Amino acid sequence: MKKNSFILFILFFSLHFYSQNLDYKVLKTMNQSDMPCWDKTMKGVSFSVYPAMPVSVVGIWTHGFITKDEVMMRNGYKSAVTIAFAVAVTSGLKYTVNRTRPYTEYPNDIIQRGKTEGPYSFPSGHTTAAFATATAVSLSYKKWYVTVPAYAYAGLVGYSRMRLGMHYGTDVLGGMLIGIGSGLLTWQLDKAFNKK
Repeated sequence: MKKNSFILFILFFSLHFYSQNLDYKVLKTMNQSDMPCWDKTMKGVSFSVYPAMPVSVVGIWTHGFITKDEVMMRNGYKSAVTIAFAVAVTSGLKYTVNRTRPYTEYPNDIIQRGKTEGPYSFPSGHTTAAFATATAVSLSYKKWYVTVPAYAYAGLVGYSRMRLGMHYGTDVLGGMLIGIGSGLLTWQLDKAFNKK
C-alpha cells in the first residue's frame, strides 16, 4: 500500500512539474513580443466580459418578453444562474488552489500587461465568465451562427488573459471547463425539474 501511495505521489508530482513547465514555456512564448496596438485590443477584449454577461442575460430575457416566448424568458433566467454559478465556483477555487499569477511567479520572464488584480491565478475568472456566457447564449438560441461567434469570442478572451500575462494556459482551460460545465449543468437540472 505504501509503495502504491509513493508511486502515485511521484506521478502526481511529475505531472504537476511537467504541466507547470509546459504552462510556463507556452506563456513565455505568447507573452514576449511587444505589440502595443494588439495588447491594447486584448485589454479591451478582457474588459468586455463585464458588460457582456449582463447584456446577454437581459438580451435573452428581453427577446423572450417581446416575442412572448416563455421558453426564451426562462432561458434568460437560466443564463443568469449559469453565470452566477460559474463565477462562484471560480472564486472558491481561486482561494482553495492559491496558484500565484505568472507575472508574480516569473517576474523577469512574464510581462504584466494587464491591470493588477487579485493574487490568485487558477482558474481564470474572465475565461470562466466568457465561456459561461457563450454556453448560455448557445443553449438559448441553438443556431450555429450564434454559437460559433459566441465561442470564438470566449476563446479570444482566454487568449487575451494569457497574452496580458495574467494566466497560464491551464488556468484558461480550467475556466473554459467550468464555464461550459455550468451552462450544461443548469440546462440539465432545469430539464430534470421540469419533467416533474
